[in-house]
Amino acid sequence: MNRLFGKAKPKEPGPSIADCIAGVDGRADTAEKKIQRLDAELKKYKDQMGKMRDGPAKNAVKSKALRVLKQRKMYESQVDNLRQQAFNMEQANYATQTLKDTHSTVAAMKDGVKQMQKEFKNINIDQIEDLQDDLSDMLEQADEVQEALGRSYGMPEIDDDELAAELDALGDDLDLETDTSFLDDAIKAPSAPDKEPGANSIRNKDGVLVDEFGLPQIPAT
Repeated sequence: MNRLFGKAKPKEPGPSIADCIAGVDGRADTAEKKIQRLDAELKKYKDQMGKMRDGPAKNAVKSKALRVLKQRKMYESQVDNLRQQAFNMEQANYATQTLKDTHSTVAAMKDGVKQMQKEFKNINIDQIEDLQDDLSDMLEQADEVQEALGRSYGMPEIDDDELAAELDALGDDLDLETDTSFLDDAIKAPSAPDKEPGANSIRNKDGVLVDEFGLPQIPAT
């Protein structure tokens, strides 16, 4: 059959929406360049008309300017139309791409759920609970071992009341040992003299007359 009628040629894929957008934008850019050239031509005609007197010559230049202005209006309309077409296609392309991304996301989530279900099948909750129980028992045994190793030997049996009485007495002894009232006299003692021994009218830092040995002098009667 293929020999009689020939084999149909494979259909070529049509242009993508991105290619269409690029083509429309290119046409709009070309029209805008033409508008720029027409603007330069209009400026030239306007300058000529400003320097000319009213008459046939000025009217001829004015006719050229009007023709150029009409062309400019036509290209501006084309640019607006092309830009709108490109915008519409961009919106459609964005919506299409969003749908594709959503499809990919959903497919990835489904695959992730399947993987999780597969991994959960390899987990035995009862085994985990048994493992936790064994670990708790081992920790309790370790505490018992430490307690056994820290056991004291040869300690005399002492009554708790006797220990309490001894503790109270020990507190009284400690209060006596920490009593510093005997230092008050030393603190109140006169300061050392600020002159050499043997000098007359020796006074210490507190202004008290002292003898050559630094002791307070007894006033003469």
